[in-house]
Amino acid sequence: MRLGKGIAIFAASVLAWGQGPPPQRPPNQGSLKTVALPQFTNASKYIQDQNALVVLGKAFFWDMQTASDGRMACATCHFHGGADHRIQNQIDNAIAPFPVNQILNSDEFPFHLLVNTNDNRSPVVSDRADVTGSQGMFRRIFADIVPGSAAENGSDAADRPAFSVAGRNVRQVTIRNAPTVINAVFNYRNFWDGRASNIFSGLTPYGVSDPAMNALVANNGQLAAELVRVENSSLASQAVGPPANDQEMAYSGRTWPKIGKKMLSLAPLAKQRVAPDDSVLGALANQAGPGLLPQYTYQSLVQSAFQPPYWNSDQLVDATGNLLAGRKTPAANTNEFTQSEFNFAVFWGLAIQAYEATLVSDNSRFDQFSEGNTQALTAQEQTGFNIFRRNGGCDNCHSGAEFTAASFSSIARLGVAQRGRNGVGLPDTGFFRTGVRPVAEDIGLGGVDGFGNPLSIAVQQSGGAQPPVDGLFMTPSLRNVEFTGPYFHDGGQATLEQVVDFYSRGGDFPAPGPGGPGGGPGPGIRRLNLSPDDRAALTAFLKSLSDDRVRFEQAPFDHPELCVPVGGDMTQTSADPRFPLSVADKWAGIPRVGMNGNMVPLQTFDELLQGIGTDGSRAHTLTDACAVP
Repeated sequence: MRLGKGIAIFAASVLAWGQGPPPQRPPNQGSLKTVALPQFTNASKYIQDQNALVVLGKAFFWDMQTASDGRMACATCHFHGGADHRIQNQIDNAIAPFPVNQILNSDEFPFHLLVNTNDNRSPVVSDRADVTGSQGMFRRIFADIVPGSAAENGSDAADRPAFSVAGRNVRQVTIRNAPTVINAVFNYRNFWDGRASNIFSGLTPYGVSDPAMNALVANNGQLAAELVRVENSSLASQAVGPPANDQEMAYSGRTWPKIGKKMLSLAPLAKQRVAPDDSVLGALANQAGPGLLPQYTYQSLVQSAFQPPYWNSDQLVDATGNLLAGRKTPAANTNEFTQSEFNFAVFWGLAIQAYEATLVSDNSRFDQFSEGNTQALTAQEQTGFNIFRRNGGCDNCHSGAEFTAASFSSIARLGVAQRGRNGVGLPDTGFFRTGVRPVAEDIGLGGVDGFGNPLSIAVQQSGGAQPPVDGLFMTPSLRNVEFTGPYFHDGGQATLEQVVDFYSRGGDFPAPGPGGPGGGPGPGIRRLNLSPDDRAALTAFLKSLSDDRVRFEQAPFDHPELCVPVGGDMTQTSADPRFPLSVADKWAGIPRVGMNGNMVPLQTFDELLQGIGTDGSRAHTLTDACAVP
C-alpha cells in the first residue's frame, strides 16, 4: 500500500538526494552546507518515492530482526554518533592471540605506548597488535530461515577457536574499528580499505568486479535478469556487505534471497518501540506497542518506495533467479522465491543509502564560524584551527568542508585519479599511510583491486599477481570526532588527546613507501613537536566540529529503541538449546528518542572507560536495561 498523509510531515525535511550540480569546492575547510550531495544515477529507474525510500531505509537500518539470530541491526555497530563505543568483547587480532571477552579500561590505551609520547623514537613501554572492532555474530552454520520468525535455524561451529573460552563461543569481533555512518554519504568509496565501490551492483560491495545479473525485472509480464549498475552509490555497496557476512550478521551460508524471504515475512521493527515524534517513522509508529502500525509491512513499504517492475510479478524463481516453470505465488517452501525476495538486496542497499544520506551534520560551531559568526569559536579553538591548517598540515588529508580527502569533492577538484589499480583509473584519493601500525599487520587498500574487490591471500602472496602492499587507509571525516572513539582503523587510541600526541610525534611506525610525497607515511605526516598549549588548542578545535544535533540525538539523528550485546556472560550458556556451544549474551538498552533528542549529551569513549555519566548526565552509558524481548 502507499504511504499515507503522515509521511508529508517528514517529506519536507528529506535531503534532496541527487539534486544540484556535482560538488566543486576549493580545498580549504568551510561550512558543510555549501557541499552538494553526490548525484545518484538512474534514480527514476528503481525509485518511485524518495520519501518512502528513506522510511524503508531507516526501518531496515535499526531493525534487530535482520541478523541471523534476530538480535542485531546495522545500528548495533553504528548506534553512537554513527559509530560504536562498547568496551567488552570488542578485541580481535589477526596475527596473535588476544584476550577474549575482555573489558577494556583506560590503562590499555594507547595500544602503542612510549616513554615520551612526543617522540616516536623513545623507548616502547608496551605494544599490542590488537584491534578494537565490533562484536558481531556467533560462529554458526546456517540451516534455513523460519518464515515469520526473526531467529533462523543453524548450529554452533567450533572452527574459530580464537573466539572461544573453555569450549564455549563468544560473539566474533570485526578486524577493524567501526567508522561512523554520519556524513559517509560524501565518501566516494566506503570501508577503511575502500572496498565498497562507488558503483552499486546489487548483491555485493564490489561494483563492476561483480559481473552477475543481480536483479529481476518484469517486462511484459515476464521476469528477466538485469545487470544492476548504480553510480555514486558506495553507501548502497557498503550496506549489502554485513548482512551476508558470517562474522558480522549472518550464520555462515545465509544468502540474500533467504534474507529477503525472512524480512518480508516480518513486521517492521516488531521488537522495538518507536517514538511517536520520530522524525521519519513517528507518523507510522504503533503507539500501543512495538513496531509500526500493522498496515505498514515491509512488502507495502517496498511497494511504496520502488518501481513496480521490480516487485509486482507473481512468478517464482529459485535461489539463482531461474524461473520455476508453472510456479506462481505463494511459494510452497523456503527454496522458492518471489521477485521481491530475490531483489531484496537491491531494495536494502538503495533504501539504507537513502536514509544514511539524510545523516548530514552541517551545523557544528565550526560551520557557524565559517558562515560568518566570529563568536562561534573560542580564541583557543581558532588557534587550534590555525594549527590544523598551517604548521599541523592536517588539511592535507582532512581537506574540504567534509574534512576528508576521500570525498566526492576532492575527486572533483583533482579531476583525475591520484593513483589507480590494474590500470582502471579508479581514484584512491584520500587513502594514506599514517604510521598507525606496521603495514604487514593490515595492508588496507593493498588488499583490494582497482574496483575495491578484496584479493585472496593466495593472490596477494603469489608472484606476478601480487598487488602493492601499501598499508593505505581511507581518511575519515573529523566531524563529530568527539563521539566516535576509539580512533584509527585499529581503534588503538582512546582519546583525542592521544590522537593529537600521535600526530605530534609523527606517527608510531613511519616507513618508506608510496604513502606520501618523498616516500613518507603520508602527505605532511611528520614530527610536529607541538607544545602542550598547541596540543590543547588543536584538541579543542576538533571538538568544535561536533554538531549539537548529534550530541543530543536530535533529528535527523533520532532513532527507535535498540538493544546491543555488551559481552558474554561466561557463567551461562545460551538459553537456546540449538546452540549449546554459545555463551549467554549480556545486553544494554539504547532507549528510543524522538526528533527533539535527549536532555543530556552522548557519552564519549573516554567517559565510558572512566565511568563518567552513569549518574544520568550522559546518554548511551550502556547501563540501561534491555527492554526488547
